[in-house]
This record gives sequence, structure tokens and C-alpha cells, in this order.
Amino acid sequence: MSSVTLEAITKTYGEEVAVDGIDLRIRDGETLGVVGPSGCGKTTTLRTIAGFETPTEGHVRFDGTDVTHVPPERRHVGLVFQSYALFETMTVRENVTFGPRMHGVGPETRRERADDLLAMLDIAELADRNPATLSGGQQQRVGLARALAIEPHVLLLDEPMTGLDAELKRRLRDELGSLLDDLDVTALYVTHDQEEAMAMCDRIAVLADGRLQQIGSPADVYRRPENEFVANFVGTSSLLTGTADGNRVDLGFTELEVDTDATGEVTVAVRPTDVHVGGPIEATVVDATFLGERTDLAVELPDGTSATVRVDGQYQPAADETVSLGIDADRVHVLE
Repeated sequence: MSSVTLEAITKTYGEEVAVDGIDLRIRDGETLGVVGPSGCGKTTTLRTIAGFETPTEGHVRFDGTDVTHVPPERRHVGLVFQSYALFETMTVRENVTFGPRMHGVGPETRRERADDLLAMLDIAELADRNPATLSGGQQQRVGLARALAIEPHVLLLDEPMTGLDAELKRRLRDELGSLLDDLDVTALYVTHDQEEAMAMCDRIAVLADGRLQQIGSPADVYRRPENEFVANFVGTSSLLTGTADGNRVDLGFTELEVDTDATGEVTVAVRPTDVHVGGPIEATVVDATFLGERTDLAVELPDGTSATVRVDGQYQPAADETVSLGIDADRVHVLE
């Protein structure tokens, strides 16, 4: 295992800036998720760590050693792509032993290593199959086994669950998260799916326009977003404008006692579960979406601001109905 440090990494393509001055550290043995919209620099960051991209500025370090100009084959990095990139002219076992063979590992050792990994991933019976005959979930496991077979110092996963159906993705998300914990491998997990990152990763880094917006535990990033972009991108937030004075924020239509030292105009990030039915705020239902266990309400607040409210699925008010709401002040987060 290795720690990975990115120091002021910038990558440009002509006049286009793909990554803009990113400072980032992946701790030894942790799984760091990188999330953000398309074009935010997620994959460029991963490819820079792998050695497929050389930064225009900055340094990449593994355990403190500068590897910025070290070629990919000498970085000892395992890669899992969204396409899995399996060799269809080889069996599953041959796919898994390919990396160790390229690293000079003897035939007996690499076969034993492959069989151990296939057994650990519960696909031992597929060893002699052609990858083209496997399901998406099975191919994903083969791709992971192949990446782990070289015993990498760092494991890089680039959107590995793209294209899988929702139920399989949920199951594999739990299994892969547990496996990464058991392996104690240093991993970077790139995804556009915030729930996937929160469920599987020790910490999350949020990127936008090539810049790091926030890094922290899933709970910190969700409950205490550092700016409006993070509040909107990670989960759902209603952003309400108010005036802070001491530990009180006046939203115009209600006041909240909050934990803040801010004064003057502020933005309050309110998650859908921070609002409950029954309270002093009279809101108008714009739309109600029934989702089984819950109903998501789009409401208009007294000042005309839109907000999202999550309530029990048995509660299904009609459009244009007036509902009484309250905001749990101890759950909201103030953005200065």
C-alpha cells in the first residue's frame, strides 16, 4: 500500500484547463471517492495518478517519492475501468494472470494468486469461461480480480458500475465496499453517483470545473457543505436566503436558532429531511412524487422560494394544497 499526494496539480490541453491546482492526499489504506459532474476533472485526476497523463504543473508522490515522470508500468497501480477491458481471447483465469505474467511472476504463483482472488470474489467456477459469456456483474468482478492480481500499491477505479442495473449496482456496491475494507488497499474511486461514493468511501472529494470544492467524510460533506455547489451536488438541498445576527437567522417568513457566528446575509442549506409536517410555515404544494416508502414534495414557501420536502409515503397531499411545515434548525447548515 501507499499514500498518494497530489501537489498543486494542473493539467491543460491547449487553452482548456482540465484540472486546476488540485492539492489532494489519499491516506495509506483508505478509499477516497472523487465525485463531480461530467468534465469536472475526475478522470484526468485518476489518469494523472496512474501515469497516463503528465501534469502541466505540480507533482504526484507515492509515499513521499516523486513519481510525476515515472511511466505507468512502473507505478504498480491496479486499474478497473467502466468498460472492464477484458481480453475476450483469454479465459477468465488467463485475464487475471495476465498482469502478474507481465511482471515476471512464475506460472504456479500467478495461477494460485488468480484462483484465490476468484474464490474471494465468489466467481471461482467461472475460471475457464470466456469473459464475453459473463454478465455485467461477473465481468466487473473479473476486472477487479485482474487489477488486484498484481498486488498494487494503489487501486484506481473509474466508474466501475456504469451500465449495471440498479439492483445489481446496489448489491455490488455493498460487496465491493466490504472487500476494499478487508483488503486494506489504498484506493481512488471515481464516480458521478454520490450515493455510491457515500456508501463505499472513507472520504469524498468533490470537484467542479477542475477544482477541489471540498474533501471530508461522507457525513461531513453531506451535513456541512462548504459552498452552494456542494450543497446542490451531493444530495438535494433547498438554499434559503436569510439574515444572520448572532445565532439567529431571519428567513423573512420564519426565524431559526442555529449554530453560527455569521452576521449579515447568509444562505441556509436545508436538506429534504430537515423539514417536517406541522409548523408555522404555510407552504403550497407544487408537486408530490410518490416513491413507495416516501413522498417527495416540491413546495413554494411564503416568499416564493422553492423547496423540497421528504415525508412519509402515506402522506400524499394534492397539488395546490396548503401544508404547514417546520424546519429543524439544529439540522440545517449555514453557508456564509
